[in-house]
Amino acid sequence: MLNYDETKPLIAFVVPTGIGASIGGYAGDASLSAKMFTKDFNVIVNPNVVNAACFSGVTNGIIYTEGFVLNQLFKGNLGLIPSQNNKIGVIFDKSISQGVLNVHINTINAMKTVYGINVIDYVITDEEVKVEFFKLSSGNSSGCVVNNKTILDAGKKLSDKGVNAIAVVLKFDEPPEDNYKFGQGVDIIGGVEAVVSHYLTKELGIMCVHAPAFENIDIDKNIVDPRAAAEYITPTFLPCLLFALKNSPLFSYKNVEQYINVSHIKALIMPYNALGSSIVLDALEKNIRVFAIKENKSILNISKDIIKKNDIMELQTYEECINKLKDILYEKI
Repeated sequence: MLNYDETKPLIAFVVPTGIGASIGGYAGDASLSAKMFTKDFNVIVNPNVVNAACFSGVTNGIIYTEGFVLNQLFKGNLGLIPSQNNKIGVIFDKSISQGVLNVHINTINAMKTVYGINVIDYVITDEEVKVEFFKLSSGNSSGCVVNNKTILDAGKKLSDKGVNAIAVVLKFDEPPEDNYKFGQGVDIIGGVEAVVSHYLTKELGIMCVHAPAFENIDIDKNIVDPRAAAEYITPTFLPCLLFALKNSPLFSYKNVEQYINVSHIKALIMPYNALGSSIVLDALEKNIRVFAIKENKSILNISKDIIKKNDIMELQTYEECINKLKDILYEKI
């Protein structure tokens, strides 16, 4: 697998979705920070770090892993299996209009032509899915899917055809006007996207990731914040999914010790005050070093003092973290 070098230590670089992170809270804007680590480490990332609409931050040394898989990996329940040229299927929401669907089909064909992405088929859900999104009282984004059964049925059809990775495109209503595109606030649709991908990945046993489809696919002609810009220059967010899934790992709950598993992970890198995730507690329980990076803050305000875990190391910048990791890990190799 091009994205894994057995001579380098393995770390995880995570920015949770929908928490307004100053780095990684927009459109692939954590990609460069994650990429800095790949010179010296293999880097597991969640999709939120590198997904950027028509672009992708996936590069050599980046291991693209859906959030549910990441959680189970840190619990020790599964192992990652290196893979290349995955057989990808795509699910489309029945409520997507024909014109918008055609744009996405053209996107698939362009990705197959230019990058050789192995999309073997797409299916349209039998019924409309109906996605709802909103902000929680904590300020982070979340949501729900009214008809999750119809997505699961579509996923099973693709699984029966032999796909081992799935991109999901559901219709979303236009989000309310806010200051997200100007670099302020929270990605209001990010939370429910994670809900969709976690659910399907868990139920199907296949890596599934999501991108929204909007009825209005006009390109925004205004200047927006550079961190959000990728989402404002394209009518479809599907390319980043297909590019990342091409060589994303498969996973297995059996014979975990034979594959890339939690025992291989040497460090977990998180935003400074977004430490409420289960992977943080699982990492600490398994004596994996956890670093909280102060240059990356979120709206959550869950620091090591809040969760009372003093063994988490706080550092100012990602660059400082790289140097600290090199000092710690390479002297023991």
